[in-house]
Amino acid sequence: MPRNRVSLITLGVADLSRARRFYRDWGWTPYPDAPEGLALFQMPGLALALFALDELAEDQRRPLAELGTGAVTLAQNCRDVEEVEAVFQSAVEAGATCLKRPEKAAWGGTSGYFADPDGHVWEIAHNPFWPLAEDGALTLPRGSS
Repeated sequence: MPRNRVSLITLGVADLSRARRFYRDWGWTPYPDAPEGLALFQMPGLALALFALDELAEDQRRPLAELGTGAVTLAQNCRDVEEVEAVFQSAVEAGATCLKRPEKAAWGGTSGYFADPDGHVWEIAHNPFWPLAEDGALTLPRGSS
């Protein structure tokens, strides 16, 4: 079985109800059978989990102060610039903090950044060189060399 995959992304959150509400209001569908103390959202091929920050620290056997939000960016690629604008705007309306409005990027696409209510950073982008599958899944194209 290949080991180079992501099955679940878990975000530590200060307030589970607030985080669940943000992702739901952003348009994500909560998984109805999530166990107590955990919010789950199904994505194509993987899931997003929201878990109380203090409980995540305890589970990792690390001091809470070591967790922070880290230097990680989650990204959602879109089919076109219009979709980037719509997805970005819906996140802001759900309570995200705009870090950088979507704009033309030096690499030829469009990209913007926001932070969710716990400071987790998301990039919403359109890369014209990376086509998406019908379900939005990304498979990096093979080079011409």
